[in-house]
Amino acid sequence: MTDGFRWQEVFSGADSAMINDDRLVQDKELARQMYWDSTTELRRKKLMPFFWNVIAEKGQLYGNRSLDNKVSMLNVFKISYPGYNEILTGYADPVLIPNIPLNNQNTNILEFLNNGARFSGKVVVFGSWNVFPFIINAKRSSIPVNSGYQANDDTTDSTNIIIDRLQQEVSHKSNTRHDQLTFCSAKEYISKNHPSVVFIGFGETDESAHAGRYDLYLQHASEVDHMIAELWYRIQTDPIYKDHTTLIITTDHGRGQTAASWHKHGIFTKGSGQTWLACIGAGVTASGEMKQEGQIYGRQIAATIGQLLGVQFQTDRPMGKAIQLATAPSDTELDKKSDIVGRVK
Repeated sequence: MTDGFRWQEVFSGADSAMINDDRLVQDKELARQMYWDSTTELRRKKLMPFFWNVIAEKGQLYGNRSLDNKVSMLNVFKISYPGYNEILTGYADPVLIPNIPLNNQNTNILEFLNNGARFSGKVVVFGSWNVFPFIINAKRSSIPVNSGYQANDDTTDSTNIIIDRLQQEVSHKSNTRHDQLTFCSAKEYISKNHPSVVFIGFGETDESAHAGRYDLYLQHASEVDHMIAELWYRIQTDPIYKDHTTLIITTDHGRGQTAASWHKHGIFTKGSGQTWLACIGAGVTASGEMKQEGQIYGRQIAATIGQLLGVQFQTDRPMGKAIQLATAPSDTELDKKSDIVGRVK
């Protein structure tokens, strides 16, 4: 997940009004060289090449409202904690959970999996925002959570030692650490431990937007695309994960729709409930960008994760139904498969 990243940039690339605004971009000429092009298709590829060169070919992309394909959050608050809660628990809690360190009382899909025999001890969370241990309720769920500028648990690993030293050198720490540090910690853990279920939450897209820096917002979005590309390459070159792994990529909330409101989100900011979803990997039909009219919701993602892993996620809360990411084969495709099987035999 990448916090507060708008569907507008995912599907259209850089916004012309904002990339040319001196108040939002420090060097307009350089920003245009990096992220601008003549068409929507070229701009979005320039900003997020992995999304549009790989996921658009091998996976699925939902949420282009220009085509009436919609992804929405149903919680009324449209801020981060309620958004992460909705996605991970399948429940759009009507009670406000503020963006502060309060333990989540709702059961999430990661906890559900960790409590089952099949995935016990094989679930892990890495997040840039230091509130993730409370969103996940790490104390109750017993899931390892590394977030904020928290040191890595494995202090014998040379890479982790370097990461921790770098974290200590960051002079102006905030509640959200640099996403690259989060990603480095996650990569090292994945390579060494091969967990079955990993949640990674990036945060600098939201931080730069709140600061009113559209240039940095684009830069961090581009970096997220590159990190996801690297993660996917590692997955597909690791015999344990190759062709058995699914990536689900989304955001916790949208943002305002204009140059005057894009830096904000919340109950009173139009567009804050508009999000997007990208998927690639096992169990995902290669359908590309969804161009037909449709509507899915953030609360459906938890059940979708369960379905992909072959478990039925259940709690005492009402939740959304799983998204059908795999298309049933046509009769022609079944005939072809039958013919191939017959010839192989």
